[in-house]
Amino acid sequence: MDRTEKLHIAMFPWLAYGHIMPFLEVSKFLAQKGHRISYISTPKNIGRLPKLPPHLSSNITFVELSLPRVHGLPSGAESTSEVPIDKVPYLKKAYDQLQVPLTEFLKNSNVNWIIHDFAPYWLPGVTAPLGINSVFFSIFNATSFVLMGPPSVLLGDVRKRPEDFTVVPEWIDYPCNIAWKLHEIVNHQQCMDDVSDFQRLGLLIQGCQFVTKRTCYEFEPDEIKLLIKLYQKPVVPLGLLPPSLPSNEDERDEKWEAIKSWLDTKGEKSVFYIALGSEVNLSAESMHQLALGIEKSNLPFVWVVRKRPMGEGQMDNHQDIIPPGLEERVSNRGLVLRDWAPQLQILAHSSIGGFLTHCGWSSIIEALMFGRALILFSGASSDQGLNARLLHGRKVGLEIERNEVDGSFTSDTVAATIRQVMVEPEGETIRSNAWAMREIFDNEELSKNYLDEFNRFIEEFTPSVSHNQV
Repeated sequence: MDRTEKLHIAMFPWLAYGHIMPFLEVSKFLAQKGHRISYISTPKNIGRLPKLPPHLSSNITFVELSLPRVHGLPSGAESTSEVPIDKVPYLKKAYDQLQVPLTEFLKNSNVNWIIHDFAPYWLPGVTAPLGINSVFFSIFNATSFVLMGPPSVLLGDVRKRPEDFTVVPEWIDYPCNIAWKLHEIVNHQQCMDDVSDFQRLGLLIQGCQFVTKRTCYEFEPDEIKLLIKLYQKPVVPLGLLPPSLPSNEDERDEKWEAIKSWLDTKGEKSVFYIALGSEVNLSAESMHQLALGIEKSNLPFVWVVRKRPMGEGQMDNHQDIIPPGLEERVSNRGLVLRDWAPQLQILAHSSIGGFLTHCGWSSIIEALMFGRALILFSGASSDQGLNARLLHGRKVGLEIERNEVDGSFTSDTVAATIRQVMVEPEGETIRSNAWAMREIFDNEELSKNYLDEFNRFIEEFTPSVSHNQV
């Protein structure tokens, strides 16, 4: 295509904050290149997005599609953070009903490309007749998708039982010991509806022009090459999309000022940070074991405790998430924060040495940007367990041992793992390896090069826009 012709690109993320933000980052980059962006989501999710820089606002239009009401979905819920895991299938049903308004929009908007997430399995049937090209953008890394397999496996019945996911699959052609634990795959199956996540992925991989992922060859060379072989189509890494720290004007936040004052009193790399994301929902028993392990480590910490939506018949035990008396006992070395904290600023602070994480890929990228060693505690959903194994294997973190069947663990194991990662001599390799990861994860030039290559691929892949002018 003529490089001077600019494209109209629609963005259609899944209804989760961890998906919505990377899609916005890519939108901003493409808008900088002069392309016209239609960012499509529901009113509530669009309302939560940060304000666009003035120079980009003319190239990005937010398109609000009202989420249909579905029996079983809590009233007003529009994202995964607002529902317990067993209600996520209803969110998927509501999302699938966006097919009609989305089709109407695409028919009338001269869109050249749509960049979509893992969920809208029906999209190829909409875009193909309209002559719209599609890119499947997964916010996950390549490892997790290698483990899921090619479309023939995703759409077949090779894996009939949960146990089938707990072994390394035969199509992996490089040394690998990564697989799900039984409790992880059983837990994740709770959030699937009649059309499983695997079916959704299989249909979208088959139906798109190419796949892009939030990764890079410097971190996952074998995995990306294998995906190209498995999919028989281009897989174009998008880079790691490392987020930017807020500018000084944005930092004038009383909550951050208080946290910063506390961190300023601690020694370099002496504090570990704990955050389990917005969607991990542990039982009271597990939460207490984790809390007691944190206490037993005898190390300074910052812990963000988030309240999760309750499932049917569950008690709202927000006050019981942390064992009685714990905050008083650790008040001289522990800071417990409720519901939200400025994670990037905390991780960037020089007194932070480690991160006890649920292993969401975005959180891992944020930690390794600053070279923080990882205490890996899988949130037991989607890619999180696979990430835990990947990073444990790369020796940039240590996974907290858990029972493979039910996910249980002890406070003693938690404390020992924290201490090994943070201070024990045998954790020195982990600490130095994590520190070295900054060269990849906090490399602005590398990140920009991948985005430039992605943009070039979209521009050159497009056969012609003459029939569909912007």
